Amino acid sequence: MPASTPHIYTLTGNLLAERTLEFSRWSPGKTQRASAESFQVGGKGINVSKMLTRLGVANTALCFTGGAPGAECEAWLRKNNFNFHAFDTARPTRTGTVVRAPGQPETTFLGPDVIPSRAAITACADFLDAQPDQNLLAICGSLPGWDTADFDPLRAAITRWIERGTVAVDTYGPPLAWFAQKPVALVKINATEFRTLHDALQPLPKSLAEMTARSPARAWIVTDGPQPVWSATKTDAPASITPPAIKEVSATGSGDVLFASVLRSLFLDRVSLRDALATALPLAAANAAHPAIAEFP
Repeated sequence: MPASTPHIYTLTGNLLAERTLEFSRWSPGKTQRASAESFQVGGKGINVSKMLTRLGVANTALCFTGGAPGAECEAWLRKNNFNFHAFDTARPTRTGTVVRAPGQPETTFLGPDVIPSRAAITACADFLDAQPDQNLLAICGSLPGWDTADFDPLRAAITRWIERGTVAVDTYGPPLAWFAQKPVALVKINATEFRTLHDALQPLPKSLAEMTARSPARAWIVTDGPQPVWSATKTDAPASITPPAIKEVSATGSGDVLFASVLRSLFLDRVSLRDALATALPLAAANAAHPAIAEFP
């Protein structure tokens, strides 16, 4: 890749210390003993960084870590050779448990969202301001506490980044509403999240055309599970691509795999948004046909 290739930073605002328990079979209401247990770090930005690394793209995962769960997350990230920068917060990182059994739906239990401390948020903002121009910042997943005053420094730093680099977004809730009013390079969301921004009664193509016209964001991707994925830009009308049909094992992280692939194709390889999606969708489908995230053959 040329020397001018942007470095990608992924920001995970709601990290997850996640354990997976494997059972031969399980049901609620009684004590059950797992046959196997594993630990992994969850969070959309971590998943995106994992897939970017697999695609050969230089990246740095940014996250907030706190307490014993946060320390375990940092140890796992180091062991798995992530390039990351963690901002210490006094509040322990949230925890979660994934339960799996053959022939039964995968079930995930998530602990409460954890809002980073103001000091951690300020440290993240200072880090972003210290990075060179012309790089790419990917905002991934939820950002608990986004609409509080504690996030003022980070909102200001991201606004400055938009002016001197590239920002791509895959988020929801208050952050999504905020980013939809900024000239970011890409917004990637699912159909449910999109409808929080627009009239849900209108057909998606018409809604997407109107959103692209009125929002400063330059490009949009709207996914809808196995249904067609729609995209649009300031210059290209809404168009759709149907994902490959697969036997789903776990859809977890498939949107993150898609986002990572689109980031590479769109901003590093400089292909069109439609071509970027055509490359990304088979990877996202392969991920959904495999139990782990970004580890499909």
